[in-house]
Amino acid sequence: MLNMLGGMDTPTEGKVIVDGAEVSSMNDKELSVYRADTIGFIFQFYNLIPGLTAYENVALVKDIKKDSLDANEMLERVGLADQKNKFPSQMSGGQQQRVSIARALAKNPKIILGDEPTGALDSETGLIVLEMLQKLSTEEGNTVILVTHNADIAKCANKVIHMRNGKIKSIKTNDAPLSVREIEW
Repeated sequence: MLNMLGGMDTPTEGKVIVDGAEVSSMNDKELSVYRADTIGFIFQFYNLIPGLTAYENVALVKDIKKDSLDANEMLERVGLADQKNKFPSQMSGGQQQRVSIARALAKNPKIILGDEPTGALDSETGLIVLEMLQKLSTEEGNTVILVTHNADIAKCANKVIHMRNGKIKSIKTNDAPLSVREIEW
């Protein structure tokens, strides 16, 4: 689902429409522009470039989107300003995940797609990351779409979509989403 929303995969049937644009019918050039301008990916397995420092991994989005946000500021937001000169191999899994998050946020995307973004994090760091994503949604108006197997995290969402075997089973609106600090980890 995330790959189809992000324009990385096409559906075998049906259409993918995001903000009025039919993503599933875009050509390669249109998809590149869509992904660069609209989507920020937070991958489950980080997808960092091993030969680049944390700073360089975040700053490389400047080559993709000219109005991207400052890499130092994004690393500060995820609590890694003091790790900016380290390579991924010198960082813990949680730190690598936060670099991945900083890189996604640096694009200043309209839509953030997160594949288990807290999966490699300890509970406190996971809460910090979720608070940041919740703030982006509630205060800055970004759309944040997360895949999670943690039902408690879903309690923070405005809308929860349950899927099974690639099919939507239910869609529920949460009229009173919890703050991240109110959920059990």
